[in-house]
Amino acid sequence: MLEIAPELSRWLDEGRAFAVATVTAVHGSAPRPPGAALAVDAAGTVVGSVSGGCVEGAVYELCREALAVGRPRTERFGYSDADAFATGLTCGGSLDVLITPVAADDTGLRTVLAAALAGPHGALVRSPAGGALYVPARGAPRGSLGGAAVDGTARAGARALLRDGRTGVLRLPAGEWALVESRVPAPRLLVFGAVDFASALASAGSFLGYRVTVCDARPVFATPERFPAADEVVTGWPHDYLAAEAAAGRLDARTALCVLTHEAKFDVPLLEAALRLPVAYVGAMGSRRTHTDRMRRLRAAGLTEPELDRLRSPIGLDLGARTPQETALSIAAEIVATRERATGQPLTGLRAPRIHRPAPDRPAG
Repeated sequence: MLEIAPELSRWLDEGRAFAVATVTAVHGSAPRPPGAALAVDAAGTVVGSVSGGCVEGAVYELCREALAVGRPRTERFGYSDADAFATGLTCGGSLDVLITPVAADDTGLRTVLAAALAGPHGALVRSPAGGALYVPARGAPRGSLGGAAVDGTARAGARALLRDGRTGVLRLPAGEWALVESRVPAPRLLVFGAVDFASALASAGSFLGYRVTVCDARPVFATPERFPAADEVVTGWPHDYLAAEAAAGRLDARTALCVLTHEAKFDVPLLEAALRLPVAYVGAMGSRRTHTDRMRRLRAAGLTEPELDRLRSPIGLDLGARTPQETALSIAAEIVATRERATGQPLTGLRAPRIHRPAPDRPAG
């Protein structure tokens, strides 16, 4: 539900009745991860997607039905070899869906959903029984799943999932369960070096949902006009800026750092600090000769082999990139592959299906 927050917020403001279907679990290969959502209003308008197309029609009808009867329901969609036209996933996996109707006069539910859809950092909890609970990162929860004991368990479980930035199913007392959807602030992409590659990478990072910062010690190059896609452009020595951000607690396990200067006076002190931080990705641009010299300097600075093993250098995947835009694509692809623990190899020839894992470093809407 949270991934289509802008549309649903507008529907709530307009007083529309609607039903929303949300993926609660994925088994095997499936096109969309838990949290993917599709919503249908009383007039039949649809937003979002739960499968990329293969079961959208059936989910649409189930939303209309749930809205008509006023009760939540769950459904599992899978592939049927017996009937080629059966509603199911042609990729061979299966997915579970929770469908929640939101009536125009259900003030309690609508208030909880409005808070969750507007909140930048919190967890929305929904059960098949129809209850809803919003647990913000800070402040008092809103709503209820139906009882004090259940609500207490749900709050504790939601906060645990929220700390990891994960969406998933929470087990409740008496064999019940609820879906927890976490919304966390956008992950950060720090790009060091105000070069043409940085401009292209800022655009790619913004497209992927990152909050992008470009940092360079040279004020003549580090200007907002040169990096319109960046959320902020900082003038300062890269290692000083990184140290200040780390000390302020503004970096986390989802943060990606890209060092594009390939100048030792900037790179070495920056990478010396970056490779000791618990961030998701550290990559550095440069030729293999530059990389060899850089590694020698980093070893001399006291970095250990496990710390050096974290460095992605030369940066990016082997796409044959030549232009800044192609290079940005190769870097962005490596960041995503690292985040998802994927191989970065062509899907052609891979035998094992790609399975969506709940990942704490996925950009959240």
